[in-house]
Amino acid sequence: MENNDIIQNNKTYWDTNADFWFGTTALPEYGVKFVTEDDLHLFGDVSGKKMLEVCCGSGHSLKYNADRNASELWGVDLSHKQIENAKAYLKENGYTAKFLCGPMESDLDIPSNYFDYVYSIYGIGWTTDLQGTFNKIASYLKKDGIFIFSWHHTLNLCVAWSCEERKEVIENNQLTFQKSYFDESYFTMPVHDSEIVLCNRKISTYINALARAGFVVEQMIEETDKKIMESFEDDSDKAKKARMLPLSVCFKARKL
Repeated sequence: MENNDIIQNNKTYWDTNADFWFGTTALPEYGVKFVTEDDLHLFGDVSGKKMLEVCCGSGHSLKYNADRNASELWGVDLSHKQIENAKAYLKENGYTAKFLCGPMESDLDIPSNYFDYVYSIYGIGWTTDLQGTFNKIASYLKKDGIFIFSWHHTLNLCVAWSCEERKEVIENNQLTFQKSYFDESYFTMPVHDSEIVLCNRKISTYINALARAGFVVEQMIEETDKKIMESFEDDSDKAKKARMLPLSVCFKARKL
């Protein structure tokens, strides 16, 4: 598929299914079974800061920062339905933000050298042009501005429970590779009687793209939530997998 076809396919999915994901994977959460902002303090004090969220979804992360006295909120999302939900949610809670609906890869009406923070919670992986997206984000930030983003950990989509004798394998904590770590080709994934199109990028791909865009990585986090690691009360497949490998990854980078 061409990039524009991928973008349109994923936009259609989100316009149709935005309500299903309302409020999920938003700050303080960075990902499922993952450490939170309450643990990491990546943002620090955001009082008086100008903030842009890429893939703002239903607006819950924007509200999180509004509650912490951020001075100016902007949100970008591919889906007009997500933007509608975010506007309504913020209004219900007494906040406003400037929203732009469009692909993160496109030229949007966003000021340069303006923001203290740009962030994306489980959104960056939807881009069809990682380097171009990071370059644009760098242009939006002031010098020494902070870029924070989380996404599926590459290994999460490479490794799965074995399909053969699955119950026994899970009980013995055995995982198998279902695709190559080095395979960055696009693939389709069925979700909600539809399908999405994604690319599973290597960790080095993210780090190198950040460096080329003029960022220095200050932190990379792969930690599973401590309660999940210590508790065996949650016997779900996802919890067991999270004890063995990271399901999510989070980066904090600073613009040079």
